[in-house]
Amino acid sequence: MSVTSARKTSQLATAKDPKAALFEAVGDLSGYDIFHNQILVAIYVRPNITAGGILRPDDNIKEDEYQGKVGLVVKLGPTAFLDTEDEEFHGQTISVGDWVVFRTGDGWQLNIRDTACRILNDRTVRMRVKNPGDIF
Repeated sequence: MSVTSARKTSQLATAKDPKAALFEAVGDLSGYDIFHNQILVAIYVRPNITAGGILRPDDNIKEDEYQGKVGLVVKLGPTAFLDTEDEEFHGQTISVGDWVVFRTGDGWQLNIRDTACRILNDRTVRMRVKNPGDIF
């Protein structure tokens, strides 16, 4: 099954506030229930202009949909980051609105309202970061 390209990716690359833009893009998620220890992240799209002033081509921007390693946590399952007899988090947790880093192959890729997202197991989150632009 192939994944259709998310139409909002180019728009997200021009956002002044990527967190606000991603929350707006995915919209109201109250009708979505994430099960078990899963988390839903919206994929961070790097700015369309680099720090050095180089304009990124559309193909390069689109690649963030598939190769992006940072996502904004937009929804948590009821048992995400809760200790079990098989997994212990030692008090570490995440919240909606946190930026997290993950291995691209660890998530199930999907689009919600034309926005690239992934569903991850809680144990596949590698770290939390304050600035998603630091990771590439």
